[in-house]
Amino acid sequence: MKEHVLAVIGCGRIAKNAHFPALTQIEGVRIKYACDLIEEKAAYMKETYPTVVENVITDYKIALADEEVDTVYVLTPNYAHYTVTMDALRAGKHVFCEKPITVNYALSCEMAEEANKRGLMLNIGVCNRYHRSVEKLEQMVREGKFGNLYHVYCSFRSFRSIPGLGGAFTTKEQSGGGVLIDWGVHFFDLILYILGGAKLQNLTCDAYCEMAKDMKSYRYTSMWAEDTADIENGTNDVDDYITGYIRTDKASISFNGAWAQNIKKDEMFIDFLGDKGGARLAYGQLFEFYDGATLETTKEEYEIPNMYLCEDIAFLESTETGEKNRSHIDNILESAKLLDALYASATERKELSF
Repeated sequence: MKEHVLAVIGCGRIAKNAHFPALTQIEGVRIKYACDLIEEKAAYMKETYPTVVENVITDYKIALADEEVDTVYVLTPNYAHYTVTMDALRAGKHVFCEKPITVNYALSCEMAEEANKRGLMLNIGVCNRYHRSVEKLEQMVREGKFGNLYHVYCSFRSFRSIPGLGGAFTTKEQSGGGVLIDWGVHFFDLILYILGGAKLQNLTCDAYCEMAKDMKSYRYTSMWAEDTADIENGTNDVDDYITGYIRTDKASISFNGAWAQNIKKDEMFIDFLGDKGGARLAYGQLFEFYDGATLETTKEEYEIPNMYLCEDIAFLESTETGEKNRSHIDNILESAKLLDALYASATERKELSF
């Protein structure tokens, strides 16, 4: 791999826990700029990776003006994805943008159009497409192991787990939504990928914001992103529970998702139902396959590589080859369209068709 000179814009959780550890393992990567509005976050990255991170800045446009920078990682909160990515593309940089693409489908399409117009790579952080379990299931579907794969059920439910209550996570203007856009985006994207690029036909959805309508009385045992919470003065206007039904040209999909529910269980799994076989994928882990012919259950043991490292290597390689890989924005737009449509159905309280 040739040398890649990067600017990483946004040094929060996903940068700290996923992409910096991955990028610093890739030979030929120079992170010329670590950028964050909160300078201490960017400085932490330079302190942690002093041989790879060269400069700390708070204004991302400094990096965009640097001709040596060829690639930009956009790891900001959701609301900034569109602006920063569009600025980077217009500056002639390849872009990796974390999920979701942005806060709605229309803006996502604009981002895709801009990247394609300029002949630049724009990949989205749908890391599950590089998870070994997902890769294996996608291969099994292609090979016909499920027979007619007619239905998928997914559950992404947790007990009182609203993140950063009152902050950006629960403020629709900044996040674009709640549990659906935060957790659901991963589940639905990997489902559409495993199904082989399924296209939407119709859907219906209901969304609820019930568990912390009075933020001050909301009780919890733990809260991730608690440092971003603003329970006293902030906003909570996003979905904490979502449910619905989707028809595609490949299979139907039913789902339930909850950041917070009054059932003290985490239920994070996806069931794939075919007439020859079925599988249950424990999210982020291994899966069991149930063979309808032999009535045997198999759970293959295999190594699960670092999916962030895999997607970062694949992205950087695509900037060299010009080939659009599985996480190129063109291959993710159907997922963005789905999220938008589910929210529209919930708001309008009616079924939508395409």
